Amino acid sequence: STGSKFLMSSLSVLSNKSELARKGEALLININAGIGLQNVLKTNLGPRGTLKMLVSSSGDLKITKDGNVLLKEMQIQHPTAVLIARTATAQDQMTGDGTTSAVLLIGEILKQAKRYLDEDVHPRVLADGIELAKNSALKFLDEKKVKKAMDKDHELLSCVARTSLGTKVSQSITEILTPVVVDAVLTIRRGTEPIDLFMVEIITMQHKSETDSRLVKGLIMDHGARHPGMPKSFKNAFVLTMNVSLEFDKAAMDAEMSWKDSEGRERMVAGERKLVDERVRSIINLKRTVCDTEDKHFLVVNQKGIDPVSLDMLAKEGILALRRAKRRNMERLALAVGGAAVNSLDDLTPQVLGWAGNVYQHVLGEDKFTFVEDVKNPASCTILIKGPNGHTINQIKDAVRDGLRAVKNAIEDGHLIPGAGAFEVACSHHLKKYAEQVQGRAKLGVLVLAEALLVIPKTLAINSGLDLTDTLVKLQEDHAKGHMVGIDLYSGEPIDPVSEGIWDNYRAVSYTHLTLPTIYSV
Repeated sequence: STGSKFLMSSLSVLSNKSELARKGEALLININAGIGLQNVLKTNLGPRGTLKMLVSSSGDLKITKDGNVLLKEMQIQHPTAVLIARTATAQDQMTGDGTTSAVLLIGEILKQAKRYLDEDVHPRVLADGIELAKNSALKFLDEKKVKKAMDKDHELLSCVARTSLGTKVSQSITEILTPVVVDAVLTIRRGTEPIDLFMVEIITMQHKSETDSRLVKGLIMDHGARHPGMPKSFKNAFVLTMNVSLEFDKAAMDAEMSWKDSEGRERMVAGERKLVDERVRSIINLKRTVCDTEDKHFLVVNQKGIDPVSLDMLAKEGILALRRAKRRNMERLALAVGGAAVNSLDDLTPQVLGWAGNVYQHVLGEDKFTFVEDVKNPASCTILIKGPNGHTINQIKDAVRDGLRAVKNAIEDGHLIPGAGAFEVACSHHLKKYAEQVQGRAKLGVLVLAEALLVIPKTLAINSGLDLTDTLVKLQEDHAKGHMVGIDLYSGEPIDPVSEGIWDNYRAVSYTHLTLPTIYSV
């Protein structure tokens, strides 16, 4: 009958392990998932946020307050929470910062929206209002961005780096890493060309203290010489970067050889040896040409192999030779010391050589490191990170990467946003005024985003142990008077972030406001 057909069409078959939620119940579950993820990351925000310890199934420790690291290491099950986490980590890939802020804002939008959903306001109405608020917030952002000539202002770039690093590591380490990060980016910058952060090599040593981390304007390679007779350190060195085999080349495919007698085999071996020896002699002849005095030395860095006989020949000439160098270091070394990487020794001339003022090897346990320093005009450099244990080194390494991206973004954008929660409070004040101009129930969505933005200054105050109500009232009173002020995390008083040198990346803030309403709509 018609009734039985209708009943059958409304039935669905589910497996025993499935969970079924409909309409309002499913919406509530998704909102709670976003709020739950927000609560996990909330205590990380700001310079005075707390660290979290992650323990893997194998017992490995990772201590961090970097939101991107936490989201990647956490095992998130709920689909909505997974979507939020992927959106936040995508922001880190695009801008290098703002991961924790993105999660907090998404969670707060869901929390504020829940108040209206409980009053039977349709989610689509709120989504339309939030979209209007997003467009207004982006216009307000463009009005409040501060244009700066960052290419020559080392102090301003230091403020940008300090703001980013201060949210990941302690203040003492931040002061050490700030000039390291700024100088690294300025070293590899070449005019108006895009800044390639891959030209900054990051080397880690589990040695001494994290305060011994430094910038090397040159290159550090994580391997050393394989011959005991080679020099361990010298000054004033010519550097040959090459990709030429100095050993017997194996056949490209399986092949069998046979000889009529032993003399035939010996002639073939001698021919192969002669070919390799000629290559080595061409290097030695070049060394004798350029090193015409005793205070000049020679370094060979080869991407391919060097056999023991060739190593011995080079060692007798006082040449330091490194074999099987990493491919990425070949490009960096040529940019650091000058010259050009050669793939053939046929046209070997002094013009292909680079120069370094100081070359030395450092042995740490079973590991060898070769330092190439004091170069003339480097376009590549190395950040040496030291620490007493692995999790400290990983924490600093993550912070350095974010700091490099922050400085790079500041130079390329040419604009900055006042930090310390100043923009969020100002934008919230702006959106509340804008909501008065919006007709209909869409204004409720505008108010949702206006209230959600306050989660940033609120969380900064809470993580700093300040009185939330007093701090927020003081901020809003100053903003009502037309002053764009942020929070002093130690006193709770309003401060001028511009005069204090607290800056956020324009790119990170704009990307956050561009993507958050989309997540809510989904």
